[in-house]
Formats: sequence, C-alpha cells, structure tokens
Amino acid sequence: MERVASDDTKKELVQNKNSGEVSSNQSKVVYVLGGPGSGKSTQCSKIAKHLGFRHLSAGDLLEAEAESGSNDGKMIREYKKEGKLVPSEIIVKLLQKAMQESQNKNFVIDGFPRNEENLSAAENILKIEPNAVLVFDCSEEEMTRRILSRNQGRVDDKIDTIKKRLNVYSESTLPVINYYSSKGKVRKIDAGRPIEEVFDEIKGVFSELNAGQDLGRKESTSN
Repeated sequence: MERVASDDTKKELVQNKNSGEVSSNQSKVVYVLGGPGSGKSTQCSKIAKHLGFRHLSAGDLLEAEAESGSNDGKMIREYKKEGKLVPSEIIVKLLQKAMQESQNKNFVIDGFPRNEENLSAAENILKIEPNAVLVFDCSEEEMTRRILSRNQGRVDDKIDTIKKRLNVYSESTLPVINYYSSKGKVRKIDAGRPIEEVFDEIKGVFSELNAGQDLGRKESTSN
C-alpha cells in the first residue's frame, strides 16, 4: 500500500491551506512526543484541565476518523493494523479542522509530528513553529505493560503490533526530536514515574513558557 492520501483529502488541503495556517505569533503550541503507552494522553488531559490549553491528540483524531467509515477512515484502519504511520496529508487535514474550529488558540498536540514528513507538513501547510516540544522518556517494557493493561480493544493493541509501533516510533521520531533539540525547543520528561510527579515537572516547563513565551528564543537570548 502506498503512503498516499485520497484525492479528496489533497483537494481539501489545497483549498484550506491559507485559512488553516496557525502561527505561534497568535497562539502557543506545545508538541508532546513519546512512544505508545508513555502517558501522553493522560498528561495532556491534565494540561488542558489545569493549564488552559486545548488538547489535540493525533491518535484520537485518527481513531475517530477510522470509526467514521469514511474512505480516509478505512485507510487509517489498514495502516494501524500493519503498525505503520498514517500519511501526513490525512493527519494534517484532521488537525487543521480541529484548530480552525477551536475558540482556544493555545494548543497542546500529542502524537504529532511523528516523522520528518509530519514535520514538513506542520511547517509548510499549518505554518506551526512550536513554543516547546516535550519528549516523554519511558522504557519499552513499561510502555508495553501500560498498553496491554488498558484493554480498550483497539486493533493496534496486540503484542506483535505493539512491538512494531515501538520500532516505528524509535526510527521515525528521532530525527524530529533532533531537529527541535538543535533549536533549543526540547524538554525531556521522565515519564516512567507516577502521574503526579510527571505533571509536576511539566508544570515547571509551562512556567518557563509563561515567562519566556518560547523556549528556543529564551535560550538563544541567554547565550
């Protein structure tokens, strides 16, 4: 199966490209990256509840689309069964729609950008320059244990697929992390700890954001 989106998806992206741009000059955007089971959704929900950001989960948006029965949804299900990443055009389309419809223009986005293709789409189509990138550091053993214990019946939660997802994450996301590290945007979070301890560390990062707006800009001015 080729990594291409449907013609309808591409057409909508062309039509919405200009109106869908989200500039960090107008809003705060924080990416949250981490392997499956690292606790991204749990912590992003707490960020939304306590720190006033709109939580957008690439995984949840894809899951909802997969359940919708649309052509894109059928394609998403096939990719997830195979443990592969969904084409960027589809993810961008879903994020673009969610961001346009949100009244809250401060976003915490988890599970995106997962690879260099995602990164290019974020910069060139959505025009996003994140204020910070949180990277959740968690062992594969712990992530696997968490995924198996949640028992939500998802098609991608079988042990073989979990291993594929972990490998895809490691191989695809490292270049993205390195890219943002070079810009001073990355903050690594020890995500193997209890939920509240992890959140305490995250609150410290958001305090920096409130003080300096942009972690990369703050670091560059201090050097």
